[in-house]
Amino acid sequence: MANFLTYKDKTFKVGDTLSIHYKIKEGDKERVQIFKGILIAVKGDSLETRMFTIRKITRSGIGVERIIPLSSPFINDILSIKKSSYQKAKAYFIRDLSEREIRSKLYHAKKIK
Repeated sequence: MANFLTYKDKTFKVGDTLSIHYKIKEGDKERVQIFKGILIAVKGDSLETRMFTIRKITRSGIGVERIIPLSSPFINDILSIKKSSYQKAKAYFIRDLSEREIRSKLYHAKKIK
């Protein structure tokens, strides 16, 4: 299972907070919408079939997930906001956690003995 994602020579791991700049077409107008969230899963083997799942929690406390194909022509850019110390391939467990619990589990500093 893959626990990382490579886009335009940038590598992102599961657990990182990302900002996806996604093109939205409304009628004859086109704009870029930013979707900020935590990368919780990466699926697929080849570049054509690779998909990733991003989850964010809205201001009202509702969790929103978006599954985006990596080869989508609507992706304008992917930026990393925060790196995590999470090591596993999938982070589905954050669906049951609050925002505060997510921060403590994904972004705590590991103590080296």
